Amino acid sequence: MADLEKIQKKLKHKLKKERYQHTLGVMYTAGSLAMRYGENLEEALSAGLLHDCGKYPSIEKQLRQCQKYEIRLERAEAEVHALIHAKLGACLAEKKYGIDNPRILDAIRYHTTGRPDMSMLEKIIYLADYIEPGRKMIPGLPEIRKLSFTEIDQAVCRCAEATLQYLKHSKRSIDPMTQRTYEYYKTALK
Repeated sequence: MADLEKIQKKLKHKLKKERYQHTLGVMYTAGSLAMRYGENLEEALSAGLLHDCGKYPSIEKQLRQCQKYEIRLERAEAEVHALIHAKLGACLAEKKYGIDNPRILDAIRYHTTGRPDMSMLEKIIYLADYIEPGRKMIPGLPEIRKLSFTEIDQAVCRCAEATLQYLKHSKRSIDPMTQRTYEYYKTALK
């Protein structure tokens, strides 16, 4: 399995201080959720630690790395630069940090948009990124934090819904995968 201490040292030098603190918050939150739901703790810690490993370079460099590694970006991902780091991060986790576990790589790949019918590890990383203690307070966050530890599918649905509302309110592009994630969990909870 991954040498978390070694990865932490590498990331501490690559990420800005605030991003590194967020990364640690996600890692520990993911670990807590993994213990709550009986998931593999080391997988959750690894995915949480590496979830933003593709975010440190500039957007231009992220795009160049996507070309280098032949990462196919969907139209929405190319338009909304904040989404690029998820696929790039999964690739870098494998190529630069030695992660070969597909469960961890998928959790990193889908941590920004979610996807329909996520694995428990994917849900954990998706939510840990949203609810970690360092996140600034936004409407609905306390409820989503609580639901994450009691009704995880409900938390995923609320998280996707809140993301969609934020994007619509700020007139930003909406990735179709985020919409599909919301619709899937909204239907599944009926």
